[in-house]
Amino acid sequence: MQTNCQQVLGLVENQSDWYLGNLWKNHRPWPSLGRGFNTGVILLLLDRLRKLRWEQMWRLTAERELMSMLSTSLADQDIFNAVIKQNPFLVHQLPCFWNVQLSDHTRSEKCYKDVSDLKVIHWNSPKKLRVKNKHVEFFRNLYLTFLEYDGNLLRRELFGCPSEADHNSENLQKTLSELDEDDPCYEFRRERFTVHRTHLYFLHYEYEPSSDNTDVTLVAQLSMDRLQMLEAICKHWEGPISLALYLSDAEAQQFLRYAQGSEVLMSRGNVGYHIVYKEGQFYPVNLLRNVAMRQVNTPYMFLSDIDFLPMYGLYEYLRKSVVQLDMANNKKALVVPAFETLRYRLSYPKSKAELLSQLDMGTLFTFRYHVWTKGHAPTNFAKWRTATTPYRVQWEADFEPYVMVRRDSPEYDRRFVGFGWNKVAHIMELDAQEYEFVVLPNAYMIHMPHAPSFDITKFRSNKQYRVCLKTLKEEFQQNMSRRYGFAALKYMTAENNS
Repeated sequence: MQTNCQQVLGLVENQSDWYLGNLWKNHRPWPSLGRGFNTGVILLLLDRLRKLRWEQMWRLTAERELMSMLSTSLADQDIFNAVIKQNPFLVHQLPCFWNVQLSDHTRSEKCYKDVSDLKVIHWNSPKKLRVKNKHVEFFRNLYLTFLEYDGNLLRRELFGCPSEADHNSENLQKTLSELDEDDPCYEFRRERFTVHRTHLYFLHYEYEPSSDNTDVTLVAQLSMDRLQMLEAICKHWEGPISLALYLSDAEAQQFLRYAQGSEVLMSRGNVGYHIVYKEGQFYPVNLLRNVAMRQVNTPYMFLSDIDFLPMYGLYEYLRKSVVQLDMANNKKALVVPAFETLRYRLSYPKSKAELLSQLDMGTLFTFRYHVWTKGHAPTNFAKWRTATTPYRVQWEADFEPYVMVRRDSPEYDRRFVGFGWNKVAHIMELDAQEYEFVVLPNAYMIHMPHAPSFDITKFRSNKQYRVCLKTLKEEFQQNMSRRYGFAALKYMTAENNS
């Protein structure tokens, strides 16, 4: 952009009659130069703006105009235009195709009829895609088509356009080059180093933890096929929630529409939605958990899965348990016993007595009792039935309970992707760091039925998948031995004996 030394704002002229004041009766716009300029798309020369003392310039103008106008209709746009009216030399007018404005009253057709190479399409109306103009259907389809593209397309380095050296990128390339591409588990190993685009706090989040240092955040991760669980979880857990969602760019837009259409979700300001965009062949389950954990701002976190409904009142029960078990001064992992139902419609038990009744009737079962007993056997459900006080249990091979821990507890190991051993490895690490596992006598959660995930299907049908998982397990256990020494040998022997 060629400018003279006084031009500091690159702008496209307004493409409606807003600043001409003739859109409707009694319409009184702020002062502007001619048609005015649309500041939804603006090029700022910041060094020149600072030299002009821009902050004082706009403030003085705004204060003076507000004495007669009393308020703004278009916020910053009105103030920009008032400043430009007084100082026309500030503007370098850009061609119309740098800001094709699609409001209800747009005259942008005069621009796009003559220009084929449009640079920026701007839905400059509160109605966004629902504005009324002659060619809106064409632009809406163009926009929606673009959303369907994989956004990773936009992060590829263009050939012939060298960029500055990025040391992180160079180190990543070096690490990847050291992997053996002939290794049958190469794709698994590569996944550990994949860098995912991440959008933290995709929707508005506003929550301050309570001052008593007992607050707990529910942590979970999900993909598009589990979205239907969100409203139910919000009804069961009134405390803060941190969720990592694994989505494509198009799915992120679908999620946005779903969330904005849900009264339940929109009524909650204490749910943090963090989008990790799809990349690679596997579901990065532990990366997602880590992303969600890192955004927790309470002293404690309840590590759950999206297909579980916590009992009503669990949030308050866990907070009381923090005090009762002196969590602040002890390394404890509080176990919430897990159950499951095969029924899509379940009368959710309101109490432990009601749950035990459903357990006896066969409406509920202890979680995975029929396919993976070892995962939750150490919880000791027989003892839990009659327990009235918290009780300690010992770690055993393949133990993978759902626990509440302090926010500073270790993260999940990223080498485990898709299905298998992702939680087991984390619980093993908690044990290695000498966390006590304490079962809560009046807490429970229930797994709701759903179709099998793509990753469990791959695990069951692909022998190489299972072989690679076994290899990764062995390497993890060797790492544990190196990190935790003699005490970690029990993990190797326990695995061999199980």
